[in-house]
Amino acid sequence: MLKNHGKNLMYAPEEGLWSIATQWRQNWPTAWQHAQATEIEQNDEWLIVKGKLLLPQGEWNLRDAYRQEEGRVKCIRRFEWKGKETLENITLSVRWKVPSREVEAFLPGILYYGNPSGEKNGRHKVPVFHGRKGEEALFEEHRFPMPFANLEWEEKEQYYGAALHSLPSPVYGGNHFDQWWSMGVKAYETDTELRLLSGPVTYNGQKSVAKALQQRAMPYGETYIRMKPGTVIEKTFYLEAFPSKAQGTAFQRPLYTSINLFKPFYAETFPTVDEIIKTKYRFTKARWVEGENYAGYNMYPGFAKPRIVLGWAGQSEAPLYALQVLQEELQDEAIWKKVQSAMDHICTSPISEKGFPVRYELQENQWHSPDPVSEGQAMNNIALAIRTARKNQQLNTKNWETFLQKACEVHAQRLLSEDWHPRNTAEAFYISPLLLAADLFKNASYQKAALKAADYYAKRHLNMEEPYWGGTLDATCEDKEGAWGAFQGFLAAYEATRQPQYLQWAQHACDVVLSYTVVWDIPLPAGRMADHHFKTRGWTGVSPQNQHLDVYGVLYTPAIYRMGELTGNQALKKLAQVMFRTCGQMIDPYGSQGEQLQQTNFAQHGDMSDIYKLRGGYSESWTVYWITAHFLHAAAQFKEMGVEF
Repeated sequence: MLKNHGKNLMYAPEEGLWSIATQWRQNWPTAWQHAQATEIEQNDEWLIVKGKLLLPQGEWNLRDAYRQEEGRVKCIRRFEWKGKETLENITLSVRWKVPSREVEAFLPGILYYGNPSGEKNGRHKVPVFHGRKGEEALFEEHRFPMPFANLEWEEKEQYYGAALHSLPSPVYGGNHFDQWWSMGVKAYETDTELRLLSGPVTYNGQKSVAKALQQRAMPYGETYIRMKPGTVIEKTFYLEAFPSKAQGTAFQRPLYTSINLFKPFYAETFPTVDEIIKTKYRFTKARWVEGENYAGYNMYPGFAKPRIVLGWAGQSEAPLYALQVLQEELQDEAIWKKVQSAMDHICTSPISEKGFPVRYELQENQWHSPDPVSEGQAMNNIALAIRTARKNQQLNTKNWETFLQKACEVHAQRLLSEDWHPRNTAEAFYISPLLLAADLFKNASYQKAALKAADYYAKRHLNMEEPYWGGTLDATCEDKEGAWGAFQGFLAAYEATRQPQYLQWAQHACDVVLSYTVVWDIPLPAGRMADHHFKTRGWTGVSPQNQHLDVYGVLYTPAIYRMGELTGNQALKKLAQVMFRTCGQMIDPYGSQGEQLQQTNFAQHGDMSDIYKLRGGYSESWTVYWITAHFLHAAAQFKEMGVEF
């Protein structure tokens, strides 16, 4: 039992400290048997609790060993089968309850306070959780970038949090190859349970299914285990329960607990920054396209329909800032001409009262498709390119400045109008470029619009009733890119004003972004990733809808490092460096990488007919330019910050 000032915040189920399901019916474990503790002893810092469970086939010896560690409790749970015959269809468990059914669940990378926006925009595409009696959400441990499940609840105007952390592992005796423990939550009539099971998964009212595809689940059943005589299984987990400072913040403490538990800071086996940048620049040059009416970086490889796309997935404007900063290291004088011509072409995009289109089709000689994510990101990079060019005086920025000012006028007026009601967090990407432009052009209205947007998004998202969402164009749910838009904006607001509230907000959004970061090396089955001895630490998951890994986190590593500087958190600075270098894995001899790495039972490309063959796969066919641009962009920012690693 975990208490705070005499209040029980976490406790074992009344029916028993240990629970074992002995049968499998209707695609789910059943015939649960329970046991209470019968012996307790203190051995130095360890509290050891023992019990027995008698079955017709024999006896289970059960043992928990508990120890206090830095504000949390570590437990090693031991299951030993002493019977003389093999038990079939067994499910082992770890179960701990909190005293409320009115809870908000936070499962990193999977479930963000119930995923309300994902449910609103397509329930079957994402997991959801409401806390209704009998509702359950359990997922494979290798699906968790940070392996913990957290609950937040309110009582008498005080918020509380409780988390179950797991040391993830495959389960011995699993019915399936590569069967792992599962983790999540279950709601009861008066309380809610954090739980680990030895395999079963469920969400959205569907038993024994896994979130395997972008649009739907796939069956993943019969995840029981077989216990041979003499088998011993041990499961290590951690518990913490605590008062929380405000609504929407209880996830922050276990997030840093998880980073502290796994310490994913070792980077020496990864490619160096110099190696990565050299290779990525070589690939960037291969993406260059130029003709009578255009110049820039192609979103797709040469075999695809050529187009120059700004922001989000194309990022054709990003190197026009980054290459200026990195030119000295790259030693390529051709950079100046390419930056000039590519930026001049970008500034031909027509600006209307709604903004500007971001996709230029080379074969049509036309611009298409405005969207706030891409426009905001493009404006930010254009502002950085102008600021850098003013310093090096190698380039003519007249057209660039005219374009950026016109775009800022349009969006500042929109944001300042009384009828500005953005659909999601996407328009947070306007905050940073408006603040950069306010400084570049000494325009107070740009800053006013940016700070209005920052204040608006803080009010809308900080309590997590509506978590940050909508930062991508191929998913309509909670996602790290929406959180990144807010993080970037809040941090820019702090840098511009030095008002402490913006730093506090930046920390909140930063922590949501960080929750998608893998803090442990997920063991992988045979496949493309295992072929390369791939290490998952530092990579980032995408969203509750698209649950693969990608290199996107590279883009915001300078911002994470900066938060470490501003808050004195050395772990953030070390983690940022690992995140950049780890994503240098899987770069091929051409400098290319695929977007989707399958650390769990999820895929978007290739043969997706067999869920048991998805994990460990790698899709390298989708090589949009952002996968390259983000490395150059982040490297340039680190250089300007004076950070070397």
